Amino acid sequence: MDSQAHDNFPAPAGIPDSDLLTADDLRLIGEVLRANPEEVTGISALKKGMTNRSFLFSCRGKKYIMRVPGEGTGRLISRPEEAAVYRLIQGRELCEDVLYIDPDSGYKISRFIEGARTCDPMNERETAACMNKLRSFHELNLRADHEFDLFGHIDFYESLWEGRPSAYPDYRETKENVFRLKPFLDAQVGKKVLTHIDAVPDNFLFFRNDRGGEEIRLIDWEYAAMQDPHVDVAMFCIYAMYDREQANRLIDQYFAGDCPALTRVKIYGYIAVCGLLWSNWCEYKRSLGVEFGAYSLAQYRYARDYCEIVRGELEKLGEDLP
Repeated sequence: MDSQAHDNFPAPAGIPDSDLLTADDLRLIGEVLRANPEEVTGISALKKGMTNRSFLFSCRGKKYIMRVPGEGTGRLISRPEEAAVYRLIQGRELCEDVLYIDPDSGYKISRFIEGARTCDPMNERETAACMNKLRSFHELNLRADHEFDLFGHIDFYESLWEGRPSAYPDYRETKENVFRLKPFLDAQVGKKVLTHIDAVPDNFLFFRNDRGGEEIRLIDWEYAAMQDPHVDVAMFCIYAMYDREQANRLIDQYFAGDCPALTRVKIYGYIAVCGLLWSNWCEYKRSLGVEFGAYSLAQYRYARDYCEIVRGELEKLGEDLP
């Protein structure tokens, strides 16, 4: 859950640029770019993401980004699966231009996109453009060899707490309510395709291409896998901390105003499931000393509140949860 984060900040005072990257990092950059380490200049730390640290640097007049995996990342992400996804999507104008990715360590070097900005989730023109991009990606019907199991990951992240209780006193009740949604969601899944999983506003980059037109790229494909593509719509909503009205507007943008009623309820269900998923993820990261404050609490509230919303909407439609 990161971004190219163009609002980079300079190296801390008194620390030489070269000290932000290790000698091994500089050696790797040199090998990938076929350059001498001394040609790597202007190193600066980018805004720290939720999973990784990234560094901007220059080499022979061009800018690049090196991603360094963060604390506990190896337990959360399959780097071989991520590398396979990047191989699948390269050349399709979906993602950043990745020059190197290590399928074992997760180190990644990519070209810096000049003048790029992330999506403003409060700008309806931008969110509509993002939903068009997302839908066109899903319609490619790309296939990977691995799947992202939402409910399995909820249990997996919980297991990483190693017996520590949740920070939320009603966690067990909330989890039971979320898992009651599974039969309904399973019954509503259509065709599974390669899905980004982390299609949040910060991972959509807008920039001007060489022809002067506006392009959008999706970055940070760490979690990408086979899944119901509508999970991506739910993920955008909960990261942007949308209320229900805003979530409905985004759903309408993705479906061009033609979303079937049960599909909308299904996306509400994904909002609940994904809320608990990232809440559990945040609780694991908290155990490592990494706090996400309001974001973490918002995810838990999505889990708790949207279970009730799904139940109420199904009753209106004359449906019951299995």
